[in-house]
Amino acid sequence: MLLVLHNSRYPPIKPCREWYWVIGDMKKILLVDDDKDLSQSLANLFDPEKFRFQFLEDGTEVSRVVSESRDIDLVMLDVNLPSLSGLEVLKQLREVKEGLPVIVISGFVSTDDAMEAMREGAFEYLTKPFQIEKLIDTVNKACGFSTNLTNPYADVKETTPAHGVGEIVGQSPEIVEIAKLIGQVANSDAAALIIGESGTGKELVARAIHRNSRRHANPFLSVNCAALPEALLESELFGHEKGAFTGAYFKRIGKFEQADNGTLFLDEIADMSMLTQSKLLRVLQEKQFERVGGNEQINVNVRIVAATNKSLVQCMKDGSFRVDLFYRLKVVSLYIPPLRERRADISMLVNHFCERFASQLNQSVRSVSKKAMQMLTKYQWPGNVRELENNIQNALVMSKGDTLQPEDFPVFSEDKSRTQVDISSLKDDYTDSFKKIVDPIMPRLITGSPGGVFHFLESAFERAVISSCLKHFDGNQVKTSEALGISRNTLRDRISRYGLY
Repeated sequence: MLLVLHNSRYPPIKPCREWYWVIGDMKKILLVDDDKDLSQSLANLFDPEKFRFQFLEDGTEVSRVVSESRDIDLVMLDVNLPSLSGLEVLKQLREVKEGLPVIVISGFVSTDDAMEAMREGAFEYLTKPFQIEKLIDTVNKACGFSTNLTNPYADVKETTPAHGVGEIVGQSPEIVEIAKLIGQVANSDAAALIIGESGTGKELVARAIHRNSRRHANPFLSVNCAALPEALLESELFGHEKGAFTGAYFKRIGKFEQADNGTLFLDEIADMSMLTQSKLLRVLQEKQFERVGGNEQINVNVRIVAATNKSLVQCMKDGSFRVDLFYRLKVVSLYIPPLRERRADISMLVNHFCERFASQLNQSVRSVSKKAMQMLTKYQWPGNVRELENNIQNALVMSKGDTLQPEDFPVFSEDKSRTQVDISSLKDDYTDSFKKIVDPIMPRLITGSPGGVFHFLESAFERAVISSCLKHFDGNQVKTSEALGISRNTLRDRISRYGLY
């Protein structure tokens, strides 16, 4: 049940006895919001015999009132306040009264605010319009804490400015919950496991955890476990000594040493071999390891954030993943739903990518037609955010107008090749064919991406070749990798990177 509470047009809500949860003694709640009608309506939801409300309209008075009133059990704090924002007030309250539960409320969805509120120790972050059952339940749970209990985040004193959520863009309830979880777990050193399909943004979440943690000034390094064979992955993680194996002409420092006091992100952890899993488990347990071919015990302090697009539960049943490692990694778990399950984020992501890539490519395109946006929102996006990002970038390069139309997007184009090339008379040299494709777009590429033309075309060509080969073999990755002359791990990495399914 959703209830919109905005102004005096809505009469005060009469409390319903079915919502109450009797906690004990009367609880005093300080409600800080410049909307008087909303404040009174919220107060009317609660039994006056169990809850007593005090109202403030400005954030500048909150710290003083809390300091002088020792009987306040809960603060409900709006983000947008005159003079001083609710998030700034939240930081002050941590110093004034340690462990005091604070519920932050906001009139609009902001992943940045949600993350910062939870990182600063808020009990909960709620957005308007409120879901009444959740609001009542949250207030009751918050008031159930004794005021002398220490908030689990209150003892963390920030000495640096707050860090934003970065590239995580969205407004759906699912993405807000992820932002709140990031804020909660960031200051912990516990291992985290991020679960989600390829292209959903697992590495972005990992980076956000690192940026908002106490380790943010130290390295963040990532390793794709699916992109390297076992021997190379072991060397990549732990390093090796000179002469440890054929081709080891010098000592190599591995990612664990490089990430000391920082965060190491292990992507596609399910593709790690059982032998490497056992060595990773030892590092997590003992915080020390040996380089390949070495005897020296090296101590490290690294936070592990792992990610997978597979079911580790099924992998354990299949015997391809260690049960003890699973529970070591899954101290904190975050699930990122696929884009098709959070369609409310698509329009915001489209506008975000358009703005970013138009600036990078020096394009005048700044909008998407209504029809194109409707089609983008309805599409299933099997490659998730990464596939959407690639389509926006491609559409901006190929578009000839100032507004993107459905035909500008590869995913909607009936003729994916755009340029028909007759290669029946060619033998082994396709240079002329490729030149006919590149010539019409080269001026725009040079203008829009100076210094990056080769990289852009190389990535586009690689994606096109792999996509075509996969289609030829009906998605058979074994035959595709053999035909292309690349390893299956490399093929899986490219499929994930380009959103090819």
